[in-house]
Amino acid sequence: MVNKYKILLFYILFSSIWILATDNLLVLLDIPKGTLLVFQNIKGFLFVLLTSIFIFYLVLNSEAYKTEKEEKNKLNILINSMVDFVNFKDGEGRWTRANEFALELFQIKHIDYVGKKDSELAESTDFYAEALRYCEISDEEAWLKGTNSRCIEEIPMPDGSIKTFDTIKIPSFYDDGSRKELVVMGRDITDRVQAEKKLAESEQKYKSLFDFNPELVYVIDLKGRLTDVNEHFHRFTGYSREEYINNTILPLISERDRRKVYKSFYHIIHHNQSSTNEEIEIIMKDHATKILRCTSVPMIINEETVGIIGYAVDISKEKETEILLRKTEKLSVVGELAASVAHEIRNPLTSLKGFVQMLKESNKEHDFYYRIMLEELERINIIASELLVLAKPQKIQFQKMNINQLLRDVGSLLESEANLYGVKLDIQVNKNLPFIDCEPNQLKQLFINIIKNSIEASSKNLLVTLEPKGENTVKILFKDDGCGIDEERLKHLGEPFYSMKEKGTGLGLTVSYRIVEFHKGNISFTSSVNEGTEVELLLPIHK
Repeated sequence: MVNKYKILLFYILFSSIWILATDNLLVLLDIPKGTLLVFQNIKGFLFVLLTSIFIFYLVLNSEAYKTEKEEKNKLNILINSMVDFVNFKDGEGRWTRANEFALELFQIKHIDYVGKKDSELAESTDFYAEALRYCEISDEEAWLKGTNSRCIEEIPMPDGSIKTFDTIKIPSFYDDGSRKELVVMGRDITDRVQAEKKLAESEQKYKSLFDFNPELVYVIDLKGRLTDVNEHFHRFTGYSREEYINNTILPLISERDRRKVYKSFYHIIHHNQSSTNEEIEIIMKDHATKILRCTSVPMIINEETVGIIGYAVDISKEKETEILLRKTEKLSVVGELAASVAHEIRNPLTSLKGFVQMLKESNKEHDFYYRIMLEELERINIIASELLVLAKPQKIQFQKMNINQLLRDVGSLLESEANLYGVKLDIQVNKNLPFIDCEPNQLKQLFINIIKNSIEASSKNLLVTLEPKGENTVKILFKDDGCGIDEERLKHLGEPFYSMKEKGTGLGLTVSYRIVEFHKGNISFTSSVNEGTEVELLLPIHK
């Protein structure tokens, strides 16, 4: 815009020239007075017309100037009120306008920055000299790109910290393609970057705790659905992670523990009470069961419970060990009792048996009673023998024996008893089996106990088979079709003094388990009520 003072000077100069030139011209022309008057009127009219046009132009430009000034003021107010870095540069990279934030950031508030490039301003500040010089490089990249560009820039602060700016650069060009103006705006995102960094660190810690935990870690929502779980889920349950994500976990929990789980879930969700060391039985994909010790806590976000997070430890082996320890303790007590009682019983028992035999020979009248007495004394002797087996074991002399022959001997011994009960005893020997290392008398006692139990279980048929299992083991299977054993009784098999027989001592299977243990073998029972029982006996071939 032309300066208003220059316009005024031009107006004065033009008016003076107009008056002097036109008046002198009329005088020189020597025009008659009548014609001169007409020319004077025409000259005045033209002067008024030109003056009006000039005044109109002056007023119009004054309004435009005023408007432009107001717009500049508004722009200054706007950019100075922004919390962002704002900077305007011309096509040569010279600063034309910047807000207070930008001037304070680069510590150039006291400098007349207008018309200066970044490299020139860098000479005014030592601390930000490098940052300002880099701005010229970054600006040139924006010019070359030709469109709006965005980048993340880090600017050091005097206190040693670093501020991060999300910077937008907007280049504009003239119609001929030459550079016109570059607008630079940068938003301080330091707090956001730090928050994102802390969040990422927190997520990484959570991920490490979750994914690399040696135990099962799980997350459950308010509807009891599994929302997240680590890779140990497959090891604990046999199911893949995808099979249960966003599904209820109830099918995994055994019927006996579901009520307990419901109760714990309610207290955690509604009362924010943690559940610690809850022992829960789960059903695996192969229908086997495991005992898990679970600890669950409420997951609270913004003071609101949104679910449950917890971890589980497999204590199945621990529980099995506890059961074995209890059995061992019982056997230990029984063994100590057996060692003292058995010897104490056998001494008077020998005397009683001798006197009864003597009376039986001398008095035939009461032969029936003497026979009963001798049978009962023999039963007492058998019980004492079983007690001695449970006592602290002595050194066993192992020897090579034919397992087929041992079973045939036992079959011959029990054949009459099987016939008495109406049981068909079928022992199918396997001549391809090698001799095994064993204590023959103990194995005979083991076979007798197993076969007698089957005979007394209302069986009609008892089948005994032998076969190798692997290279170093012999498998002996006893299968009957008797009354079977219910699930509750199966749990207690082998416990001392546990028996369902009217005259049973509960020591037969206890002795059998001890014999199997001596031989480093394994014995297992499979049974169904009214369908029969299978006893699988595994014995090592070599000691």
